[in-house]
Amino acid sequence: MTATVLDPTTALVLVDLQKGITALPTVHPADQIVERAARLADAFRERGLPVVLVRVTGGAPGRTEAPAREGRPPADWAELVPELGRVDSDIVVTKQQWGAFHGTDLDLRLRRGGVSQVVLAGIATSIGVESTARAAHEHGYHVTVAVDAVTDMDADAHRNSVEKIFPRLGETDTADAIAELLG
Repeated sequence: MTATVLDPTTALVLVDLQKGITALPTVHPADQIVERAARLADAFRERGLPVVLVRVTGGAPGRTEAPAREGRPPADWAELVPELGRVDSDIVVTKQQWGAFHGTDLDLRLRRGGVSQVVLAGIATSIGVESTARAAHEHGYHVTVAVDAVTDMDADAHRNSVEKIFPRLGETDTADAIAELLG
C-alpha cells in the first residue's frame, strides 16, 4: 500500500459524497471519510489541480435481485456535503449509474485538462468508487485510491475492493501520504 508518484496533472475525483449517501450506515464513519476527502480537495485546489465532485441522482436501468427502495428520497438527497468546500473551479459530475465515466462528460473534461492520473475517494468503495476506478483504468488513466477516504455499507465488499481490486488497477495509500506526494 504505497503510492509512488503523482503525475503533474492529476485530478481528485470524490465519488458520491452527498447528503443521501453519507447518511447511510457505513463500515467506517462517513464524517471521517468526508473530512479526509475535504483535506485532499483543499490540497489539490491549493496546487491548482482539478477537483471533481461526483454525485448520483438515479440508477442504471435493468433488472436486479436487489430490493427496490421504498418511497422517494429526501429533496436534498443528491446535494454534495458542504464540508467539501465546493468552489467555482470544481468540476461537478452528475451520474445515473455506479461509475462516474459512463453516460457523463468526465473523460472529455479530464482529457481537455491534460489529466493523466486520478486519485479517488468516496462512498461506496465496492460500488461507485470501484466502478469509477475500473473505468479510469480502462480509459488509460493512472489510478490511485486513498484507502482511508473510502468506505462501504458492507465490510467484506470494502475489504475485497481495497485488498484485491484496487491494487490491480493502480496504487493505494492514505489521504495524508497522497497529499504529501503533491509536494
